[in-house]
Amino acid sequence: MIILFNKPFGVLSQFSGDEPNATLSAYIPIPKVYAAGRLDKDSEGLLVLTDDGALQQRISHPRYKQAKTYLVQVEGIADDKALEKLRAGVELKDGRTLPAEVKVITEPPLWDRVPPVRFRKNVPTSWLKITIKEGKNRQVRRMTAAVGYPTLRLVRHSVGDWNLGELQPGEWIKLER
Repeated sequence: MIILFNKPFGVLSQFSGDEPNATLSAYIPIPKVYAAGRLDKDSEGLLVLTDDGALQQRISHPRYKQAKTYLVQVEGIADDKALEKLRAGVELKDGRTLPAEVKVITEPPLWDRVPPVRFRKNVPTSWLKITIKEGKNRQVRRMTAAVGYPTLRLVRHSVGDWNLGELQPGEWIKLER
């Protein structure tokens, strides 16, 4: 079985933790399913869960290079030089990233985030659509920061062929294989 879940901001990608309301157990009442990959607490969007260990491995292990697409709000107006660096791969403390697919997009029609993203009147923001094929810890955030555009909001839109569709934060659907 596969579950597609729209993970809200502030929720951990695990079933246990110090604050049960901030874990998957507050949303997914199905036993013996596990997250295939992770989204950090500050990120939102698609989390794929499954009861199939082999599928979980194919989705989350870096050797399979499963494409993951993110909608990313960054501080500042991203310029061509920064976009080219992201497309070429960025040097991080734990090594160089694989090249990413990146394009500037208009603000997507997303739900309001709770709490809202900080707003600074004198600092514009822009939105990027970034697709990566690996999953280093907080990779997209570190990549945008490395090219001078810190991430303000990060929403995973798709993993492989699965995407958020119309799921709202906290909603999930069960797919049969």
